[in-house]
Amino acid sequence: MHWSTGLFGQRHRAHHQRGEGQGMLWEFRDYVLGMLAFDVIFYLLLPSSVFLPFAIGVLIFELFSAYAHQLQHDNPCRCDWMKQPVHYVHHKGHMWYHNFGMAVDWWDHVFGTFKEYDWCTEKEIKSAHQSRFAIRWW
Repeated sequence: MHWSTGLFGQRHRAHHQRGEGQGMLWEFRDYVLGMLAFDVIFYLLLPSSVFLPFAIGVLIFELFSAYAHQLQHDNPCRCDWMKQPVHYVHHKGHMWYHNFGMAVDWWDHVFGTFKEYDWCTEKEIKSAHQSRFAIRWW
């Protein structure tokens, strides 16, 4: 995404320049549209009894990913299910080769792209008391 010249690459670079999420529902829309081609392939390859539960699981994970993405931009201290909010750290530390996770940090550990970063400053601590749902929704 950092090197892509297409529409998604342009939007991703703009996202990095702004340093903010576009709102949870808009993120979700983009994740669903981004996975549409894969969904069609899985629909054609999997029997319907397997595809429906699979598709529901994918939608739930896309929804959670959109929420986690927005939360990391709005209140990274509340992402306490991860060792550090990897997407937030990816932006804050300008880590173009590290910390690609959005909803979970497992894949960064698996692929060796996880990198520790001292990210928690007074700015982040000030917003830590806010609700997990105090995010930009749209």
